[in-house]
Amino acid sequence: MPGSPPLPTPAARRALVRRLPPLRETDAGAIEAFIDAWWAESGAARQTLDGYRRDLQGFARWRDRGDIVDADRAGLFDYFAWRSRAGLSPRSNARLLSALRAFYGWRVRQGLRADDPTALLEPPKLPRLLPRALPEAEGERLLAAPDATGPEGLRDRAMLELMYACGLRVSELVDLPATAVNLRQGVLRVLGKGRKERLVPLGAEAQDWLERYLATARPRLAGGRAPAGLFLTARGAPLTRQAFWRLVKRHAGAAGVDPARVSPHGLRHSFATHLLNHGADLRALQLLLGHASLSTTQIYTLVAREGLRRLHHRHHPRG
Repeated sequence: MPGSPPLPTPAARRALVRRLPPLRETDAGAIEAFIDAWWAESGAARQTLDGYRRDLQGFARWRDRGDIVDADRAGLFDYFAWRSRAGLSPRSNARLLSALRAFYGWRVRQGLRADDPTALLEPPKLPRLLPRALPEAEGERLLAAPDATGPEGLRDRAMLELMYACGLRVSELVDLPATAVNLRQGVLRVLGKGRKERLVPLGAEAQDWLERYLATARPRLAGGRAPAGLFLTARGAPLTRQAFWRLVKRHAGAAGVDPARVSPHGLRHSFATHLLNHGADLRALQLLLGHASLSTTQIYTLVAREGLRRLHHRHHPRG
């Protein structure tokens, strides 16, 4: 398999993965044992665990010279080289390396192997990408796009308002239980990365739409049942990240906003950027976003600075 010709398009990459051999039972068992242990050790989010599982399974399927537990550094180099030729991005390879480091590091700690083949592997250099926020006018059009006369439209409006008002990650939004909302105090209890809890103010507009959703739309979607999740599908099941992604794209198109420029995470970026533009304190923004480090939040100061530069260039007579 090393030496395959480059296949840069997404469709070609998916076809390449489909042609890999099936996962061996021994590899599947080793990966699941690690995932269970890693969840207990780190309390990692489900999305992180799912990503690690997919990355490790991909490596195991690619290997045709023994089980994943026996891989050496040369085998890892070969796999990364194959992925690069196949057109996979440096960011994707960085995530893979994190999964491999966690897997082999755990096996060394458990005494299941003597060496860690990832020890001297350098992570790929990633370009520093600035978060893409929507202009405030486009954000307003997107929020107003759902037809709130029906239960699903009212749900969509409440979700968009809540994500923009609270700066939630999409996984935090779809995983919210109904008990996370405190309408009397106007706050939302959010369980973020590393299962760290934070309280986020709702804001008057988001609270109003959430109250309407809880009073009329959610009981109709629940259909007499008592589901734990806050946001439900027409069948009363929890809404998935993929489903929310699709509805954001659909409402963006209806609002006359280019769907290619809009994503659920973009609403979180818009929340942060617009707060900063209106004078929010960086430390307060860190708490609202649930960032462990202030350095992560500081990326938004670059976004704000870039916006000011464009504003100066557009309007100043000597810009």
